[in-house]
Amino acid sequence: MSYYRLFRGFFRTIFSLVFRWQVIGREHIPKEGPVILCANHISLWDPPLLGSGIERQVFFMAKEELFRIPVLSFLITKFGAFPVKRGAGDRAAIRSTLKLLEEGKILGIFPEGTRSKTGEVGAGMPGVAMFALRSQAAVVPVAIIGPYRPFRPIKIVYGKPIDLTSLREAKAGSDTLKETTDLIMAEIRSLHEQHRSKVSV
Repeated sequence: MSYYRLFRGFFRTIFSLVFRWQVIGREHIPKEGPVILCANHISLWDPPLLGSGIERQVFFMAKEELFRIPVLSFLITKFGAFPVKRGAGDRAAIRSTLKLLEEGKILGIFPEGTRSKTGEVGAGMPGVAMFALRSQAAVVPVAIIGPYRPFRPIKIVYGKPIDLTSLREAKAGSDTLKETTDLIMAEIRSLHEQHRSKVSV
């Protein structure tokens, strides 16, 4: 058994027993080919939750400082994380991400760039749009509905892939990036609003 499957099994046990997780929309994840999972961000638990809800392995960007901590670096690397410099245009991370998608893998990303303090879905950063437009990946919106409290339900909802055909055919530029980002965030927000009132207690 790979380290990833081992860690995923561990987190699935935690989410099932401690947080009574509810997973919706697994069927919307393509069984093969590149995928970008775009989720709102409310907790440090979000990356393992995002990856644990589906069968295919999910890869994540993580701030490079985490890779300087020996044990943590080993764990997050085995769970599919790779380093990125925050607040800068990290070309190596961009190349790694695009290569990962070219290889038909799944990228998990949190477009807001930071955790929401209110639990509401905020504005997105343009990085996710760049990856979406420069690849042919299926872009799947994901809503994480919390909060994470012991023995209270946490819900993760995988939505249908977003149709970006017209935006990919449009002339590249800041307007296209903004429109793509806004569309992705709107889909996440819609899922969040649709399902947060349906969390069973």
